[in-house]
Amino acid sequence: MAETEKNTQQESHRKQLIGMVVSTKMQKTIVVQVERQKAHALYGRVISRRKKFYAHDEEQTAHVGDFVKIEETRPLSKLKRWKLAEILRRSALAPEVIAEQAS
Repeated sequence: MAETEKNTQQESHRKQLIGMVVSTKMQKTIVVQVERQKAHALYGRVISRRKKFYAHDEEQTAHVGDFVKIEETRPLSKLKRWKLAEILRRSALAPEVIAEQAS
């Protein structure tokens, strides 16, 4: 029975990261900033490290400030190696952005 459950829920072995969208100025591409906390090698103090990833957003559904989950994929361009998996939390600014685009 466990064998059939594994077949129905096909789990991806690709890396997934959670971050905040910082730019949507390109077509079908978003820039996601992932922040992680790491202990300093010598002093042990916890420090924040940020890195930006370019991710593919086919339907252009993500907006600046949204928290999203991105998933590793094949190289799509020079810098794009990630795709948008899901939007976890919408930004409070998203309705304003949509209203500005409509007018």
